Amino acid sequence: MIRLGVIGYGRRIHGVINNSLRSIDPELRVTAVVDPDKEGVRQRMDPRDRDATFYRDVSTLLRQGSIDALAIGTRCNLHTRYAMAVAQSDLPLFLEKPVAINLRQAAALEKAYANARCPVVVSFPLRVSPLCELARQYVEDGAVGKPVHIAATNYVPYGTGYWEAPYRDFAITGGLFLQKATHDLDYLMYLMGEPIVRIAAMATRGRVFGGPKKERYCSQCDEQNTCLESPQNRKRNGTSGSHVDHLCVFSKKCGNASDGSLNEDCSSALLEFSSGAHGVYTQVFYARRDAGRRGAIVSGYDGTVDFDWFRGDLRRIRHHAPFSATESASGTASHFGGDLELARDFIDLIQGRIRTSRTPIATGIQSAYACLAARESAQKNRYVSVRQVDY
Repeated sequence: MIRLGVIGYGRRIHGVINNSLRSIDPELRVTAVVDPDKEGVRQRMDPRDRDATFYRDVSTLLRQGSIDALAIGTRCNLHTRYAMAVAQSDLPLFLEKPVAINLRQAAALEKAYANARCPVVVSFPLRVSPLCELARQYVEDGAVGKPVHIAATNYVPYGTGYWEAPYRDFAITGGLFLQKATHDLDYLMYLMGEPIVRIAAMATRGRVFGGPKKERYCSQCDEQNTCLESPQNRKRNGTSGSHVDHLCVFSKKCGNASDGSLNEDCSSALLEFSSGAHGVYTQVFYARRDAGRRGAIVSGYDGTVDFDWFRGDLRRIRHHAPFSATESASGTASHFGGDLELARDFIDLIQGRIRTSRTPIATGIQSAYACLAARESAQKNRYVSVRQVDY
């Protein structure tokens, strides 16, 4: 039986444990927890885990807890602190993204793991999803020739959650380049087989969400019957987002566009890779229903590979012959099948079948550096060089 310790038993980690890890190893148990909301966690936990011991802090858990592995599922601003606290343990670690929300954190994490004994699975399910792996295979096999350009989009059909608590809080999340693009910039580097070295980015704030309205819940608002973001209208219109009472997404409490603390309605980044190839990435948070899209187009002189997770397919086009093909590669687990692949890596690490995961700590730090460069570029209106992980 695998004995798992959890630092920050949030909703995401709850899903990873019960929907992904236990689909591979039903005998896995959560036996140790560090979380200030002890009673709330016990209510959320699977009945099999309710005998878990709660510890005051991580150091006590490491000294006294009998565990085989750790998972960190705190709020984003705490990921670095706790990952550093366990770096010198021998315990495999499942670490939620983003691994850092500022440059100081990312640099400290890189230093802490330069000689760490703790093997890590960073929660990057897109890069290990079946569709991305298929695209990577075709690129490596020469389907496009030498990759010259990559274009990626993320039209998020559930984006209003980023103007509700707690994701509206910039001090916790670090903004939407780190919240969302950390996945995408990671898989783009994976597909291209090289790091991003320079970025020029821009962000649009306050044209859709945020605004002058008074802070209140929908149930307290006179406009709840007409507002498209009220729970009843989201449900009636079949749009994603919370279908329960929530704080106004057009409130001035969502943040300030002028100082960058308001999450962006959309943002884009021009990417330069180490070989000189380049790409572009765009994320949009006001898309709805069938407008959702997430995927990339990789092209070279010989051909194009185009895939989209929402469509669930991949197209290969040969530029110099009259041939094209479309294939499906759907995943049954969350994150388009990627969560199940991460779970396999984590359990393989715990049981000693592998020594390094497909998403080691360096991938999380490198993506954080790229996202932080994008955030800085959008703020300062200039190109920014991307710091590179030194291992």
